[in-house]
Amino acid sequence: MLYPFFITFMLVFFSELGDKTQLLVLSFSTKNKVKNILLGVAIGTFFSHGFAILFGSKVACFSNDIFQFYLKIFTYSSFVLFGLLGFLSQKTFSSSNSICKNGDNSSHKSNLLQKFSALKLNCVFIVALCILVGELGDKTFLASLSLGFEYPNAKFPLILGSVCGMVLSNFIAIFCGRLIGSHLKQGLIEFLSNVTFLIFGLLGFVHMFF
Repeated sequence: MLYPFFITFMLVFFSELGDKTQLLVLSFSTKNKVKNILLGVAIGTFFSHGFAILFGSKVACFSNDIFQFYLKIFTYSSFVLFGLLGFLSQKTFSSSNSICKNGDNSSHKSNLLQKFSALKLNCVFIVALCILVGELGDKTFLASLSLGFEYPNAKFPLILGSVCGMVLSNFIAIFCGRLIGSHLKQGLIEFLSNVTFLIFGLLGFVHMFF
């Protein structure tokens, strides 16, 4: 059960570095206790990624060999696709002033998160709500869905891995944000995230056919 935990942890950890939800968490850290912020991150991740993992696990319970085969193909292909699209969008961003297909959708979601953050409610609840909304449809959310397909009997390790990955990533951002910002460029962080997706996708294909 350590392998599903490790995969989920690595994917979520690297993908979250520099993400829009993490930047929002950093803004909260200037005026709220860190433990409350991280608790909100954990709760939001538990519900958003937990839903994805449980749904994926439910679908994977269909006991049809052909269905299972194509489900694995879809899972590993999605990891490779996430990695390749990450490299493509990174290249597009650097060469064409951030012109991308989902730019309007991303901007809309960012504006929505900013509105949530301005609400006069408990910090833990606001952070959890922002994480819940911000992660829906994100590549880490879709990766959790795919991992639920692949490891239907490892729901707890998968959910634990995603929660730990998000909490640790935001913990590092809060305490070492300036250090990371001055030593690691955004492009390098995105590169590590894309490579992680590619590696796990390719390892899955190797495990299937060899």
